[in-house]
Amino acid sequence: MMAGKTYVVEHLDDELGPWSELEYLTIAKESHEAGAQFRLSSVPLSLVLPESLKNAPGVKAEGESVEVLYATEKARVCLLDPSATKELRPEDGDAFDIFLFGGILGDDPPRDRTSELRKKGYENRRLGPKQMTTDTAVRVTRIIVQDKVPLDKISYVDCPELRINKNESTEMPFRYVKGENGEPIMPEGMVDLIKKDSEKGFGDLF
Repeated sequence: MMAGKTYVVEHLDDELGPWSELEYLTIAKESHEAGAQFRLSSVPLSLVLPESLKNAPGVKAEGESVEVLYATEKARVCLLDPSATKELRPEDGDAFDIFLFGGILGDDPPRDRTSELRKKGYENRRLGPKQMTTDTAVRVTRIIVQDKVPLDKISYVDCPELRINKNESTEMPFRYVKGENGEPIMPEGMVDLIKKDSEKGFGDLF
């Protein structure tokens, strides 16, 4: 059994937009605070990571794919897959050390980016029927496998409405973990980014 958990996002894109940057920074911060590691795999050589992410504690960015990085530890890897037939459970934290996510989970409508990882034959689990952003999926996984809270005991906010201005609002088409203040937990700066880019489609933000 390896010490601590590792959360791996296989970056399935040639770019890294401001939305993903905020999500990855949040994953890095929360993983570090929880004694876990955050790894970005399959980062293209052409992709220059922002300084904020390079300098974040606990982040490792790798050019290799997850199957290369964990070639000898495949049995310890759990793929979080919306198409899986089994839900993630607290006891899965005893069976797996490495939890794998296909970026970008927050596509709307979902493009099933995880299908590229599904072909690699990892054991998989799902996080319920609702679409989550990448940072939310990692947060929920960590709550389940590290804090040992069952999936159905976590408090959520589904499709929250964000007020853009006094005349406009936008509905976020995702499930979020509910914070202590009753509001959905989002990366710092995300609401401002959404407001600033509210005239664009979500696809422009990733």
